[in-house]
Amino acid sequence: MLEALIFDVDGTLADTETAHRAAFNEAFAEVRLGWHWDEDTYIRLLQVSGGRERIAHHWRMVEPDVAGGAAAQATIERVHAIKTRRFEARVSAGQLPLRPGVLRLLREALAQGLRLAIASTTAPANLDALLRKPLGPDWRRHFAALGDASATARKKPDPWVYQQVLATLGLQARACLAFEDSPNGLRAATAAGLRTLVTPTAHTAGHRFDHALRVLPHLGDLAHPLPTGVSGLEQRWVTLDALRRWHAATRPAPA
Repeated sequence: MLEALIFDVDGTLADTETAHRAAFNEAFAEVRLGWHWDEDTYIRLLQVSGGRERIAHHWRMVEPDVAGGAAAQATIERVHAIKTRRFEARVSAGQLPLRPGVLRLLREALAQGLRLAIASTTAPANLDALLRKPLGPDWRRHFAALGDASATARKKPDPWVYQQVLATLGLQARACLAFEDSPNGLRAATAAGLRTLVTPTAHTAGHRFDHALRVLPHLGDLAHPLPTGVSGLEQRWVTLDALRRWHAATRPAPA
């Protein structure tokens, strides 16, 4: 029986990556690193989970002789702090709405007694900025478990954050359903034993999502209906009834 929905954040709850890339580039300019991540570069860097990790990976690619030193690490921390502030300002200004169907499904799940959780490698400030407006300043009370970068020892595709969220929920993976947008996220959720629905963004749409429960462009709502012909949907948006049917009819993918 389906008892909880577990959501990734960046790309899944909201299509955040364009705003993240702009914030990174503003931080690079402020620190005068002389870097600029174009869209193609950023899409490649999305294979690395975590903002600090992406900066460090890029630095190793362009300046391997200095990338591992203490000064470089201090700069990475400074850049990431600036980037987080710039990103939060964009979100707080209302520039990043939740993806179609997300808020509707969250509300329906709460109304029907399903538990909600977050399993992400994003910074707590980013998460707060994203959910404060649509769910209110006390948005945390709606989630039974929160996994974010503040307590994530190992980043996706490692399943650690999902395992910790499941432990907090006190549920087995078979009682939960995960939502992801990227191959790394799908691998992490699958390794934790979770059935996973994937809603790619423009940054991840070209990837393969083997073993996903479903791959859909978004969750859909009245204003943004899904394409016709999605198997198992009576309406042109994802409902809890459809999720329960898909969940019950599908075995977890091999970890």
